[in-house]
Amino acid sequence: MKKMLVTGSSGLVGSEVCTYFSGKGWKIHGIDNDQRAVFFGPEGDTRWNQERLQEMLGDNFIHHEMDIRDRNAILRLFEQLKPGAIVHCASQPSHDRAAAIPFEDFDTNAVGTMNLLEAARRSCAESPFVHMSTNKVYGDAPNYIKMKELEKRWDYDDPEYSEGIPEDLTIDHSTHSLFGASKAAADIMAQEYGRYFNMPVCCLRGGCLTGPNHSGVELHGFLSYLIKCNLEGKVFHIYGYKGKQVRDNIHSLDIARFVEFFIEDPRPGAVYNLGGGKKNSCSILEAFDMTERMTGRKMLYDYVEENRIGDHICYYSDLRKMKEHYPEWAIKVPLEEIFRQIVNAWKKRVVSE
Repeated sequence: MKKMLVTGSSGLVGSEVCTYFSGKGWKIHGIDNDQRAVFFGPEGDTRWNQERLQEMLGDNFIHHEMDIRDRNAILRLFEQLKPGAIVHCASQPSHDRAAAIPFEDFDTNAVGTMNLLEAARRSCAESPFVHMSTNKVYGDAPNYIKMKELEKRWDYDDPEYSEGIPEDLTIDHSTHSLFGASKAAADIMAQEYGRYFNMPVCCLRGGCLTGPNHSGVELHGFLSYLIKCNLEGKVFHIYGYKGKQVRDNIHSLDIARFVEFFIEDPRPGAVYNLGGGKKNSCSILEAFDMTERMTGRKMLYDYVEENRIGDHICYYSDLRKMKEHYPEWAIKVPLEEIFRQIVNAWKKRVVSE
């Protein structure tokens, strides 16, 4: 049986990858130590998702309580398993949290990724390696594109970006946040292992990765957290840009599907912007509207004039390169269905009917 190693296996994307590939006949080895609860407190806890995977996948899922910063442990595990594919989803994922824990952020995102890449090179260099990067590697460069202000959103006003942000946008000379910088270091290192050592490595620069199994908190997980606030009657804080800042949302299942295409036809050092694209994009104000329609509850919010440092005013992914290289892949879960699934999931988990 083929073996897959998934880091961050209890998180949103990691757990989706585990479930999806288990159904395709892979033996899944998951690395997770619930560091999200350390970063974000009890609301970020993902043990429930680990338990869900163990119950659902049974003997086909093996959990490894391990930290990707533990270099020797990672090297030993790779030597033992020699996995046929690696999907690296573990990270410190918060733009804002990174400033408070800079060493933990860099050691997790940059050094942890380096540990995994080198372990793969030593033990299974021919195995496809998918690195979940982020659109924050572009820093605030997208903010310098000409934009137009519409009633409830910002949008690009430059024909060159009518389909969104392409992979050749500069990642240099911009303000990233420390999180964006640590992820950029990991992104470049992953590309280098692909190109220098000719390893089948790709970087997926994610937009708003989302879905019903997200433990969304204020500092990470925009859409999940927004819907949770609505259902629980909590105040959602908008930071700048009039609440018209735009994100493209992609369901974790569509991510897992793309990972499958890459594993079947890998390319060394590939980079793709992985998001929902223009069709699955929405502003905060538009997300309020859709959530209220689905739940029947008014959104409670306040507004802080100062935006988050390095935050994007508008971001959605240009998916044309992905579709050119993998024409059979496409977004299958539309925006409204993403909202519906997240609403239903939070109702089951935290809201009494």
